[in-house]
Amino acid sequence: MRLENTTLNEVLILTPKRHADERGFFSESWSSARLAEAGVDIDFVQDNHSLSYEVGTVRGLHFQAPPRAQDKLVRCGRGRLFDVAVDIRSGSPTYGHWVGVELSFENGKQLLVPKGFLHGFVTRAPETEIIYKCSDYYAPECDAAIRFDDPDIGIDWGLGGQEPLLSNKDATAPFLKDFDSPFTYGADQ
Repeated sequence: MRLENTTLNEVLILTPKRHADERGFFSESWSSARLAEAGVDIDFVQDNHSLSYEVGTVRGLHFQAPPRAQDKLVRCGRGRLFDVAVDIRSGSPTYGHWVGVELSFENGKQLLVPKGFLHGFVTRAPETEIIYKCSDYYAPECDAAIRFDDPDIGIDWGLGGQEPLLSNKDATAPFLKDFDSPFTYGADQ
């Protein structure tokens, strides 16, 4: 498995090796032992899978607050999406900064989004599936969001003027300037 650093400390791109032949391929998408060797030690407890029918569907920017904060390992099962992580750790030198990567079935890349980061994505192909591991269970009382189009974050979603398809939760989420982060840079969340 190849690990790549991003411009945000702790956010990693993982690309599992694919062993291909005329039948297709096999890939080990997660190995706690292999990742622990690289300094990534996360116990995942839940897998999530969602399908978005239309191009331009935006989901995010989401997070779970402590004590139920989540690390996420995100991949694309079918289609293509642009996946984003945003640093919301108070005191971080990269607070409010974002990084994005295209995930697709074809490229096999995964994005590791640690606790203290917002997560969101936009679909770039119809019927796109996203599959991700979480280090804690879903807790509605800790679930929250920040506006995907927050000008202080300035994510280029690549919508090209297209109106995004949004949930009510995402369309009415607060802006970063109106947010008091429950995460602190350097603290164990």
